[in-house]
Amino acid sequence: MTQLIVRNLEEEVVRQLKLRAARHGRSAEAEHREILREVLVPVKGKRSLKELLLAIPQVGEDADFERLPDSGRDVKL
Repeated sequence: MTQLIVRNLEEEVVRQLKLRAARHGRSAEAEHREILREVLVPVKGKRSLKELLLAIPQVGEDADFERLPDSGRDVKL
């Protein structure tokens, strides 16, 4: 495996990296590897939210999805 040394990072960047690593239950080094992997080697076949939304078929008119006015219901307190 190749090593990569990153120097002269702002303290806030390192702090955010450590916080993100803690949220994911990883070391800062493992989190750094994962961030690089996600950005530089995207998973093939994974579609973006935009692509998923554009793939939704056009069905019905806006009026078909309107909600009826809700008059509520009686509740005994």
